[in-house]
Amino acid sequence: MNFVGTAWSLLPPIIAIALALATKEVYFSLFIGIVSGALLYADFSPIGATNAIFDMMSEKLGSTGNIGILIFLVFLGVMVALMTKAGGSAAYGEWANKHIKSKKAASLATVGLGVLIFVDDYFNCLTVGSVMRPVTDRFNISRAKLAYLIDATAAPICIIAPISSWAAAVSGYTTGDGFQLFLNTIPFNLYALLTIIMVVYICVSGFDFGSMAKHEINAQNGDLFSGEETTGEEIKANPHGKVIDLVLPVIALIIFCIIGLIYTGGFFEGVSFVEAFAGCDAPRGLVLGSFAALIFTFLLYVPRKIMTLKEFEECIPQGFKMMVGAILILILAWTLGGFCSTRLEAGTFVSSFLEGSTISTAILPAVLFIIASGLAFATGTSWGTFSILIPIVAAIFPEDSQMLVISIASVLAGSVCGDHTSPISDTTIMASAGAQCNHVNHVSTQIPYTIVVAIASVTGYVVAGFTQNVLLTFATGLAMLIIELFVLNLLKSKKAQ
Repeated sequence: MNFVGTAWSLLPPIIAIALALATKEVYFSLFIGIVSGALLYADFSPIGATNAIFDMMSEKLGSTGNIGILIFLVFLGVMVALMTKAGGSAAYGEWANKHIKSKKAASLATVGLGVLIFVDDYFNCLTVGSVMRPVTDRFNISRAKLAYLIDATAAPICIIAPISSWAAAVSGYTTGDGFQLFLNTIPFNLYALLTIIMVVYICVSGFDFGSMAKHEINAQNGDLFSGEETTGEEIKANPHGKVIDLVLPVIALIIFCIIGLIYTGGFFEGVSFVEAFAGCDAPRGLVLGSFAALIFTFLLYVPRKIMTLKEFEECIPQGFKMMVGAILILILAWTLGGFCSTRLEAGTFVSSFLEGSTISTAILPAVLFIIASGLAFATGTSWGTFSILIPIVAAIFPEDSQMLVISIASVLAGSVCGDHTSPISDTTIMASAGAQCNHVNHVSTQIPYTIVVAIASVTGYVVAGFTQNVLLTFATGLAMLIIELFVLNLLKSKKAQ
């Protein structure tokens, strides 16, 4: 029986995700998902499935982009180990303890930093996590909550930032002036805009619901991890470290990574700044930037005798060890996503469904949001979802029509929503790594929050399809979000009585 291009192509990630949420064992769950995908692809031949797993994993590990991401992860891990060893993280924590006076302020500071680092979601997750962990820990903010704050200001910010690796990817999937089309989608990207409003409200009000509320209660009682600690080995810090020993390496990291991104896009060969971002090689640029930041950190620490050369060398394997869990999850997630997208061709199934449907164009934006969310959730990739759905949408509507803008915006929003929710999404994995939070805990606590915003977004896109008016669309989505939060507050109050 041929399972390729059918609804069966969505089964492996569903199995992996269900197992992960049920057992809280992410490695085993991903592996079972991979095995099920390989068996479907090989028509249940054990030898064929084994060969398929080997080939897919080799293919993913042979990708220069994926290798670049893994190297970037290791470099970031080494940077975090160095900043901790130098005492910069502890010193920043002491400084923040004097200037950030409340849990609300610590949460908002985390969100603010996430908004500022809009260039790339991987870079965002790891940098915000390493900088803000000492601060959020001091105010007993759970690691699950920190992971949510990081994740909510990673992809949702990047997808509405004109200068980012995400804008570059979206522009490349469209015909004509792709960058201008991307700019036009920003006001209609309800999921991203409403997520930002949602996360600010959560920080200001202190309102939590679902399993996140339990994690926050545990954190107030001193258990930041809810029994699932993932910090790895303890690094002994220099007691004489200063705030600049954290701030300067982070600033250098940001500057060098931006330079690395525009360098790979041809900026130093005469290409404009915006075009350089649009044509950048993000993994390569981030590797170049993080390596330059490592050299800067060496020159900052060793000559000042903040640490010895031997201590610097010891931080390299320590930093690598910190990222082993995230690297393993990424490799397994890439392999599972590869089976779903390229071997079992889930995109072909979705394309056939859309092309053969008789859905009214008025409700198409809402339908596209739901389909994009489901596909990104199952495959763990928003960029892959863009590449499948945007060409289909472009073929349906005229190039200069408002419905084209709205429909592509709904695809982008849905892709980020699914990616934001999926346990096999690399961005979600990075957020867990940045917060040093158990990955399944992060996913299970974040899902209720994303569902609330997704419902509001679907409501807004229904209005968008009929009115094509950006103000009515946003107002409807925002009103629905407010209603949902009001109801959740009411239910929580009644439960507490």
